[in-house]
Amino acid sequence: MKKTNIIALVCIAAAIVALISYTGSLTTYETIASAKQKEGRFVNLIAKIDHSQPVEYDAVKNPNYLSFTAIDTLGNTVKVVFHNSKPTDMEKSERVVLKGKMLEGEFDCKEILLKCPSKYKDDVKVVSKSVNS
Repeated sequence: MKKTNIIALVCIAAAIVALISYTGSLTTYETIASAKQKEGRFVNLIAKIDHSQPVEYDAVKNPNYLSFTAIDTLGNTVKVVFHNSKPTDMEKSERVVLKGKMLEGEFDCKEILLKCPSKYKDDVKVVSKSVNS
């Protein structure tokens, strides 16, 4: 075999290994039901905070403990436990992306990403005034 053929085969093999390792680290967005089926595996949940349930956070007693109930688009709920400080303006967020894993029926969250309400939404009063003017 020629040297160039050997080098080409090594490059192709390296590219295949890189692609396989990259696809193994990809995570998808899950529902609460599918996350419960994958207990112990790292998943991303897209949900809303259930404001009808209490949010447990006491910065004086334990600033690294936050728990709340999350509800997904299908209506499933789960208790979320986050061992870090409460994100600023969490209550104002339309949706949250929760990164973590299901453990014993609770979602052990490692990271919370807030999806803030859009500041570009039309204000009904402003739009109606400009139309009537």
